[in-house]
Amino acid sequence: MKEVDLLLGGVLAGGILLIAHTYLFFPLLLNYLARHSTQNQDTYAPHDSALPHVDVLLAVFNEEQVIEEKILTTFNTTYPTGKLTFYIGSDNSQDQTNSIITRLTLLHPNLRFRTFTQRMGKPGVMDALAQEATAPVLVLTDANVFFTTDTLYHLVKHFRNPAIGQVGGHILNPAHRREGISGQEKAYLERENMVKYQEGVIWGAMIGAFGGCFAVRRSCYHPAPASFLVDDFYISLAVLRDGYQAINELDAHCYEDVSDRLPEEFRRKARISAGNFQNLWAFRQLLWPPWRGVSFAYWSHKVLRWLTPLLLLLTLFANVLLVVRGASWVYSLILAGQLAGPGLMLVDWWLRRYHNRHLRALRFITHFYSMNAALLLGLYRYARGVRTTVWEPTQRFQQSK
Repeated sequence: MKEVDLLLGGVLAGGILLIAHTYLFFPLLLNYLARHSTQNQDTYAPHDSALPHVDVLLAVFNEEQVIEEKILTTFNTTYPTGKLTFYIGSDNSQDQTNSIITRLTLLHPNLRFRTFTQRMGKPGVMDALAQEATAPVLVLTDANVFFTTDTLYHLVKHFRNPAIGQVGGHILNPAHRREGISGQEKAYLERENMVKYQEGVIWGAMIGAFGGCFAVRRSCYHPAPASFLVDDFYISLAVLRDGYQAINELDAHCYEDVSDRLPEEFRRKARISAGNFQNLWAFRQLLWPPWRGVSFAYWSHKVLRWLTPLLLLLTLFANVLLVVRGASWVYSLILAGQLAGPGLMLVDWWLRRYHNRHLRALRFITHFYSMNAALLLGLYRYARGVRTTVWEPTQRFQQSK
């Protein structure tokens, strides 16, 4: 029965290598390949009269806590205000969001506001706004993402190059408290920003802009179907499918106020996961051939990461069988390592609950396994069928004080 042991050993080794590739080897490869690569240099100057008109699109639902600051920071810009229009659609908000926006339309004539009396879901609202917009460049954003004065310029400057179809923003997420997960989310965002930047400079293939802040050329803008949960990723992949380049601009700073609570982030990631698998099927043609730049980045950065919870379960199952079958002691050692991760999650929970102690290393382990559990839940929901795109805003840090 050595053939069975060899098969199980191959499954175990292959699964571990694939997980290591997406989390370790691929970022290292990007660092190596990007050493002598540079960002697009064919850009507009800050005061170039040829800077294009820009339409900013925003869908909101019950965002009374942040919407005024969002509007004010968007118009507090170095970008020519005569070339800027801000479209906001309220998806039947029930708090003070609509009245706040209506009041601010009196101060900002370039603010266009539309209300929907029935829930449409974010893709539906964004599609309706995009049909009203007329500018050659669209900037899509979220209510809790705040621009700096030059964010819009740094997003739009690259569209002087006709090969550029999408430019992602550099979202910064401040860490708030030791007992929450904002520190882990901050580290994740910093790493993602660099990976996206390097994908852009190497292949012109940033795999998915952060949905809270990105610009897209109107001529290659394709709205997501109404049934899709993650419209921004659909738009990003459509740009690459059409043969345009997608890049990340690290100077286009913006700040996101996110949840500091694990349950809130788990809920958000599970929803995003279901939407990611929708997009995986819709853009499956981008997966082949896998040695092409776009395909290699898509597999390495996204697809293998989405499959990591399945790989974790598969390798655990294979390893348990090897140990039961009396294979080498090495497999017992590997199994102990596989079980140590979830075990350390329990230690983290016990220390937090009964001793009010918060160890950063343990919190990263909790964050890793929790987010993979959210991915698995999202895959299950996708397999069952997505029933609604109506969303609830994530409970953010200022709400959890």
